[in-house]
Amino acid sequence: MSQVIVIEFVSLDGVVEDPDGAGGTPWGGWAFRHGPESVAGDKFRLGEVLDTGAMLLGRGTWELFSRIWPSRDDEFSRRMNAVPKLVVSQSRDQVQEWGNSALLRGDWVEEVAERRQKQDIVVAGSPGVVDTLTEHDLVDQYRLLVFPDVIGEGRRLFGAAGRPRGLTLASAERVGQAALLVYDRDATA
Repeated sequence: MSQVIVIEFVSLDGVVEDPDGAGGTPWGGWAFRHGPESVAGDKFRLGEVLDTGAMLLGRGTWELFSRIWPSRDDEFSRRMNAVPKLVVSQSRDQVQEWGNSALLRGDWVEEVAERRQKQDIVVAGSPGVVDTLTEHDLVDQYRLLVFPDVIGEGRRLFGAAGRPRGLTLASAERVGQAALLVYDRDATA
């Protein structure tokens, strides 16, 4: 079976909000202060998943990415531009600004559950989407790029997690000043 894979830039205290500073928060830009070796390219080790899977994005993350990725032309950017992108939004009528994007309407959680049977789905950023998928027990793996910053405020990854969840550490790897931690769903929980 395929997986729902959540990828996130995360501070040491669990903040996922405004890692690049585009959100304009006073604490924004914390991940990008550590240089390109920590954030550029395929730091989440997605590889072929981008060739065979789909990305699931909330409106805010999609809008940010749609201004960044289409103008880039390196190998990783070409994969990001080619992957089918599913956008969860109540306010947008279309998502034509970034190729291969489609709006999910209606019960998007059910659609993700059905698609998960056929292909991997990568959720990038999009904390509201992640909260909903976590609540419905649809996340199979978290790939977290954890940065050595304590932000102290801002939206946290598991701020609305609800019931406790068990995860199993699958791997840990240094990536510049960050650590890529991969956690799988705990099958025994």
